[in-house]
Order: sequence, then C-alpha cells, then structure tokens
Amino acid sequence: MSSDPWGRVDETGTVYVRTADGEQVVGSWQAGSPEEALAYFERKYEGLVVEIGLLERRVKTTDLSAKDAQAAIDHLREQVDAHHAVGDLAALRTRLDKLVETVEARREERKVQRAKQSDEARHAKEALVTEAEELAQSDQWRSAGERLRALVDTWKGLPRLDRKSDDELWHRFSHARSAFSKRRKAHFAQLDAQREDARKVKEKLVAEAEALSGSTDWGPTAARYRELMADWKAAGRAQREHEDDLWNRFRGAQDVFFAARSSIFAERDAEQAENLKLKEELAGEAEKLLPVTDLKSARSAFRSINERWEAIGHVPRDARPKVEGRMHTVERAIQEAEEAEWRRTNPEARARAAGLTGQLQAAVDKLTGQIEQARAAGNTAKAEKLQRELEGRQALLDQALKGLQEFGG
Repeated sequence: MSSDPWGRVDETGTVYVRTADGEQVVGSWQAGSPEEALAYFERKYEGLVVEIGLLERRVKTTDLSAKDAQAAIDHLREQVDAHHAVGDLAALRTRLDKLVETVEARREERKVQRAKQSDEARHAKEALVTEAEELAQSDQWRSAGERLRALVDTWKGLPRLDRKSDDELWHRFSHARSAFSKRRKAHFAQLDAQREDARKVKEKLVAEAEALSGSTDWGPTAARYRELMADWKAAGRAQREHEDDLWNRFRGAQDVFFAARSSIFAERDAEQAENLKLKEELAGEAEKLLPVTDLKSARSAFRSINERWEAIGHVPRDARPKVEGRMHTVERAIQEAEEAEWRRTNPEARARAAGLTGQLQAAVDKLTGQIEQARAAGNTAKAEKLQRELEGRQALLDQALKGLQEFGG
C-alpha cells in the first residue's frame, strides 16, 4: 500500500483521494506499482491545474464571452467532481468558484458597457436624425446632399438599438432624406425647365444677332446689339451643353459687325483728322482779320473763308468745339463792328438817343430843385426819398450819354 497527503492506493490497487467529506475512490490501478498509480493520478490533477490556469488567463485577458467561459468552468467542475485525480480538489473548486465570480463581474461590466454604448448610440442616432431633418430643408443641394450621404455612413457604423427604437429613428432619418431628395428633384426639374426656356430665348437672340452682323446702319445697329446683350443676361443660363455654343455664335455675330464698324470708323477718323487740319488753317486765316479796321474788306474775306469752311467735311467730335469757337469769335467781332457802324450811321437812332438824353437831363434837373426845396423846408424824409429817385434817373442818364457818344457826339 502507498499513500501521500492527498491520496493512497490500497492492497487491491484501488486509488483514493482525500477530501473534506472523506476519501473518494479515484480509480483502480493494476498496471504497475502503487507509486506509479499515485503519480499517474497526480499528473491528471496537474493537468486540471494547468487547464484552470489557462481559463483564468483567458477570462482576464481576452474577450471570451460569459457564456463560453461558464461552459468551460462547468466542464472543468465536472472533471473535478468526478474525483479522477489526486490532489487538493477543494482548492480547485475554490479557484473555479472565484472564476465564476470573475465571469459574473465581467458579465455585469459588459452589461453596463453595452447599456452605455446603447445609450451613446441612441444619442448619436438622435443627433443624426435631427441634423438630417434640418438638412432636409436646405437649398444647398450639393453640400447638403454630400452631408446626408456621410450621415448614412455614420449611421451604419453605429450599433443597433432595440428594434422598436431603432426602427422609429431610422424611419425619421429615411423620411428626412426622402424629403430632401424630393425637393432637390423638384428644384432641378424647375431649373431644367428654366434653362430650356433660356435656350429658346437665346436661340432667337442669336438669330437676330447673326442677321444684324452685316448691317452698315452703325448707330441703330450698335444700340440694338446693346439691347440684345441686356436681353441675353436677363434670360439666364441655358443647359451647359448649349450655353457655350450659343454664346460663341452670339459673340461671333457681334464681332463681325463691330469689326466692320471699326474699320469704317478708322477710315472716317483719318478723314476727319485731315479735315481738322484744314479747318484749323482756315480759323487761323480768319483770326488775322482781327481787329476789324476795314469792315467791308473783313466781311468779304470772312465770307470767302466761311464758304471754304462749309465745303470741308466733319472733324473729330472732341476737337469740334475748339476750332468752331475760333471761327465764332471772329464772326462775333465782325457782327459787333457792323452793329457799331449801323449805330453811327442811323439818324433815327441818333435822334431817339438825343431825345431820351434830353428828357432824362430835364428830370434830373427838376429832382435836384425839388430836393433843395425840401431841405430848405426842413422836410428831410421827402428829401431822402427824392434823392433815391434822383440817383436812379442819374444812372439812366449816364447810360444814355454813353450811348449817344457811340453816335459820335
């Protein structure tokens, strides 16, 4: 018979393990010595120790599920309870009991964690739904559409909630996306209709622009092109595939017209520049008539200069006031000389001027006498009133005398 602190082998080869409840039969050994029997069942005990140690590490260091961990514990407990090993089986049961407690604690931790994750997922999905419902009212079609697609990807990455909550939130989320898509579709349908209308308008504008491109009615046609351009801008954009082609045709027709006009205007400008030189020469010739000393000769010379002036065509618009002003200055000087001559040689005008001067002189003399009488009588107010009237008559008299002098006396 052989024994150790945890087991023994009797004379029949039966192997026992010592427990708190007494000895328990482990098995029968007939193949060798009792020592070999104990060693064999002690190795089985060591095997259980290793397996329990491995399970403890798995529970602590891996994401082994509580269900699988409990199944492994139950399997090891069955082996321990079967008493097919020699060793401190009570210690193994204690380790398995503690492992059960660890698994339960991990289960509770994971339950709390799942509840926290579920709560976070709920808040995240509610935030996604709120943002989606706000985006559903947006008119920023591209950016809002891109953001909604990003929200879908974010939604897919979140854990599912309970079916009822998840379905309700998804229904709101999906409805917001559908509402946005419906509004965007309606917007672009309207935009397509507007662009089609713009295309029809612009085709008419192009047709008229091309018809006008050969016109030589420069002013009205240029004005009409400006009106067509305003109509073009007001029409809005046509479809992309038509807009550029229509614009190229429209612009090309204008270019044909304005190139032809520029060519004609360049010729005209050269001609007008030459005309300006000729008129400046004539203005210089006219200015030599000043001052007017011989009216008849000056009048005849100016008439000749003016006839040659009229025979010359247009000059550049910006130069016209200056050169014409020079001619007008000479013309006015001759006219003034004519008026002065007429006044000197017109007896009726001279007689009227002399008569007016005499009347005014008599009025001045009369007022002077009245003022002296008023002052002698001490009537200062009347004297001042008559003095003001005298000053007015005196001014008229001075003017009349000046006019009479122009008649030579």
